Amino acid sequence: MSHTKIAVVIYEPLNSDGSRVYRGLKTALEFKTAGDDVVVVFDGSGVESLAAISAPAHKMNPLAVALQDNILGACGFCATSHGVAEPITTSGWALLTDNKGEASIRNLVVDGYQILNF
Repeated sequence: MSHTKIAVVIYEPLNSDGSRVYRGLKTALEFKTAGDDVVVVFDGSGVESLAAISAPAHKMNPLAVALQDNILGACGFCATSHGVAEPITTSGWALLTDNKGEASIRNLVVDGYQILNF
């Protein structure tokens, strides 16, 4: 494994710009395939995207499956406020609450990850 550490953070909801969600997932997969240390976090309105692509019939579901071990989960606060906490947890994803109930981007930086936002 290389020393490259990348955190892909997806903020975009599918209904706004699905291509950004797709590019974020494909970028993460590129890093994973290269043997890099890559994680994916869904934050803000992006939590809606994780809920949607978790459905087996969704066209981006194969990307979620391919990145299953790399997706850390979704911001707990955002998932609750966007009404998608249940579909996210039912699909087996974690709700990230390490920053007073929200996902911590700072912790990723402290752990040495370069942040890529989509």
